[in-house]
Amino acid sequence: MLNLDRLRTLSAVARHGSVSAAAEGLHVTTSAVSQQLAKLERETGQQLLAKNGRGVRLTDAGRLLSDHAARILSQVEVAQADLEAHRGQPVGDLFLGAFPTAARGLFPAALAALREEHPQLRARLQEMEPEAAVPRVVRGDIDLAVVLDWYNKPLPMPEGLAKAPLLDDPADVAMPADHPLADRCEVDLEEFADDEWVSWPDGEFCHDWLMLTLRGKGIEPRVSHMAEEHHTQLALVAAGLGVAIAPRLGRGPVPEGVRVVPVRHTMRRHIYAVWRADADRRPSIRAAVDALRRAGEAIGG
Repeated sequence: MLNLDRLRTLSAVARHGSVSAAAEGLHVTTSAVSQQLAKLERETGQQLLAKNGRGVRLTDAGRLLSDHAARILSQVEVAQADLEAHRGQPVGDLFLGAFPTAARGLFPAALAALREEHPQLRARLQEMEPEAAVPRVVRGDIDLAVVLDWYNKPLPMPEGLAKAPLLDDPADVAMPADHPLADRCEVDLEEFADDEWVSWPDGEFCHDWLMLTLRGKGIEPRVSHMAEEHHTQLALVAAGLGVAIAPRLGRGPVPEGVRVVPVRHTMRRHIYAVWRADADRRPSIRAAVDALRRAGEAIGG
């Protein structure tokens, strides 16, 4: 009889491409992954992994079994969803991912509501950027992620996912308090053609959006500094080192020395939840989406 946990481990190695990455995705040690795979090889009587330089690769038998494992695990998830739906109550573990401002702006209220309303549900949050969160939902590493589109740049979304809108989040321009436009009621992006910019790290979805948007306005951006967190970006703006885009969700108090001004043609982020379609019937998914929507409505109100 094949062990389900060991099949899940083999499937994780196939998806992630290495033992260490599989261990990270499964939230266990590399030693635990290696032990599970060794036991699975003994159970099957076949070699499933072979050395490949410093790493490993699946053998033909390993690929065959991992393909079966993916289908088996998908059916197990459907069965779990059906059982949870039959019971009609959100129960068990629910693994959630969210980008930092959503984690800060939406999840404290949403998680508190879930704990109060569904005490048998154990919701667990981890911060992650949308481009990392979506593949983890697809792989089954997490159950639901809160991600974003920009109004003029959609986030690529693979098949097999369901989604639900949570809120639209306006974004403003943050500038030093002594900037010539700091006292304006609203601004146009074209007015910052000569400014230096503080952006997200190169290659991130939001950085790519900023470059696309500014170039669409005829501006070749001069990015002087890059920072992951909006609070760090605003600290750099406060020091007079550039201007930045400042979404409102999770913004918190604006540092002294920074002015935040709306854009005339409003820039918005579309915030939404995504989960695997085969888990759509799970009451825990529905409960999480409902709690997140209510948190978003409270912000909007």
